[in-house]
Amino acid sequence: MHAPAHEIYLDCNATTPVLPAARDAGVRALSGQFGNPSSSHSTGLRAKAVLDRVRAQAARVLGTGNGQLVFGSGATEGIQTAVLSALCAARARRDAGEAVNGPILLGATEHKAVPQAVAHWNQLLGLNLPVLTVPVNTHGLHDLAFLQQHLPGATLLCTMAANNETGVVSDIAGIEAVLQTTGSRALWLVDCVQALGKLELNLAATRIDYAPFSGHKLYAPKGIGMLYVREGSPYTALLAGGGQEGGHRAGTENMPGIAALGAVLQVLEDGGDSVFRSHAHLAHYRVRLAEALRAALPGVVFNMPFECSLPTTLNFSVPGMDSKTLLNVFDAAGMRISAGSACSAAKAEPSYVLQAMGLPAWQTEGAVRLSIGATVDAAFIDEACARIAVCGQVLRACCTGAAPVNGGPAMAIECPSEGGLPADALGDFFQRHPDARMVDVRDVAEHQASHNLLPWTQASTLNVPLEALRHSMPADLSQALGPVVMFCRSGARSRQAAALLRARGHTQVWHLEGGVALAEMA
Repeated sequence: MHAPAHEIYLDCNATTPVLPAARDAGVRALSGQFGNPSSSHSTGLRAKAVLDRVRAQAARVLGTGNGQLVFGSGATEGIQTAVLSALCAARARRDAGEAVNGPILLGATEHKAVPQAVAHWNQLLGLNLPVLTVPVNTHGLHDLAFLQQHLPGATLLCTMAANNETGVVSDIAGIEAVLQTTGSRALWLVDCVQALGKLELNLAATRIDYAPFSGHKLYAPKGIGMLYVREGSPYTALLAGGGQEGGHRAGTENMPGIAALGAVLQVLEDGGDSVFRSHAHLAHYRVRLAEALRAALPGVVFNMPFECSLPTTLNFSVPGMDSKTLLNVFDAAGMRISAGSACSAAKAEPSYVLQAMGLPAWQTEGAVRLSIGATVDAAFIDEACARIAVCGQVLRACCTGAAPVNGGPAMAIECPSEGGLPADALGDFFQRHPDARMVDVRDVAEHQASHNLLPWTQASTLNVPLEALRHSMPADLSQALGPVVMFCRSGARSRQAAALLRARGHTQVWHLEGGVALAEMA
C-alpha cells in the first residue's frame, strides 16, 4: 500500500518506508530464492549463500571484526538477548562463589525496551541487583563523573548511540574512556538502532559488548534486525531449539527480511550517495525545516542541541501549545509527526527523555518530534516547509483551546458502535442519500489545515468541533436535518459526535469508521 500522494512523512525515527531495492530483494527471496538455508539441497544452498552474503556485508559496514552478528526479529529481541546474556554471566559468577552485587547502570534517556528488559531478567534470574540511573545534562549527554564513581564493580552498563526522541549523539568515546580508566568489568550494551546509516561505526575497535540494530529504521522491512556481540563476550541464546544462526538464535531465518536488509547494506557499502543524502545535505535540510518552524510558530524552542544531534531529528515545543494540538493540526495538513508517548490521550504524558534533561514542564509536556529519512530531497523539504507555513497560519488564526459554547456543563455520552460507515462505502452511501452532509468534528485548526487535501473537502462540508457539540447544537447543524456523516482523524471523536446527535433525537446519523487516516487508504 502506497502512502497517499499528499502525505509528507516526517516520522522516520519511528519507522521508514521500504527502499524499492529492498522490496525487490525481499520479493526475490519469497519467490525464486525461497529455500530454507538449513537445507542441504541446491535450493537451500542458494538461500544459505544469500544469508552468508548479507552477514558479510553487515560485518563490513559495521566493522565487527571477529565479533558475532546474529540475525533476529529486531532491536527489542536484540536488547532482550544482550541483557539476558550479561545477567546470565553475572549469575554464573555468583554461583561460582564470586561476590556479584554491583549495580546495573541505565542511561536516563534509554528506550523503554532497555529498562523493562533489565527489570524482567534481573527479577526472573533471581539476581535482584540494584539499578542506578545514569543522569544526563541539559544537552542529553551522560554524566561521566557519575560513571566514574559507579562503574567500578558495576555489572552492566546500558547507553545509546543516538537518542530516538531528540537525536542526541552520545559521547561513546568519553564513556569508553571511563570504562578503561576505572578498570570496570561491566558489560556494555549500546543501543545502535538510530545509528545505522547515520553514524560511522567500527564496533570491533570499541569496548562495546552488545549492539542491537533494527532494519525498519533504515528502509528495510519490519521484523528483521541484528545483534552484534563482541568477540569473547558472554552469550546466552534467547531462543533455543533449532540450531540456526550457529546455535545463537533458533528459528528459521527471515530470509525475505534478511535479503531486503542486504539491499540497504549494499547501498551503505557502495557509499550511498546515489540513494541516501549526505550528512551535510541532511544538516542543511534540518536548518531549512527549523527556519520554517521559527517563522510559522513564534517562540518555538528546539529541545536538543544541533551541534551534537543527528541531522535527521528536530524535537521542539511551542509556548502555550500542547503536543496533541500540534500533532492534530500537522496530521490534518498531511504531515506525519509524533507527539509524546500517549498522543491519543486527552493530555499527552510528558517526555521522560526531556524530563531527564532537566527541561521545564511546558517543554516536556508540549514536545513533538519531526524526523526525516536519508532519502529526502529538496522538493520534499520545499513541500514540508510550505505545509509548516500553512499550519502556522491556521494555528495563529484559531483558538487552540476549545471553550464551552453558550456555557453550561458538558454532556456525558456513551459511544455505541452502531452507525459506523466504512470509507469504501461512502460512494454507495451518497448514491442512496444524495442530500447527505459531511460534518468534520475536528478542531477548527485541523479542519482548515486539511483544506483541499481530502476528496470531500468542499463548501457543503460543515465543521463542528466535538467540544462545541458537547455543549450546544450549532445553528448550521440544526438546519441539516437530513442524513449526516461525522468524521475526524481516527474515528474516535466522530463516533462520540454521532452518539451525541442520536441522543438528541437525530436518527439519520453515521460516522466514518477509522476516520481520515483509513479513508486515505480506500
